[in-house]
Amino acid sequence: MNNEREFAERLCKLRCRKGVSARDMSLSLGQNASYINRIENGAALPSMTAFFYICEYLEISPRDFFDYCNDDPVLAGEVAEELKKLDYVQLGHVMSIVKDILKK
Repeated sequence: MNNEREFAERLCKLRCRKGVSARDMSLSLGQNASYINRIENGAALPSMTAFFYICEYLEISPRDFFDYCNDDPVLAGEVAEELKKLDYVQLGHVMSIVKDILKK
């Protein structure tokens, strides 16, 4: 798979996870109605500036965008913030639960 296709698929996945149409996202970014659709179909790539606006719209960092192993960077970020509130023992319990889930 090439980088452009991966980029397009990642954008589509993150946009869908946010629950917004390509048209609505395009218009929210101040672009024409087919802008995001053209990117997702591989007909165009955003400029660097537009990419940063896309990340801002999706409420993720550029690093999160390219972290293809993370299916939901917004939720992962929320979980990480909540984990910061736990003490050492509580974090140990959470880690045990996560390891148990990943075994299955």
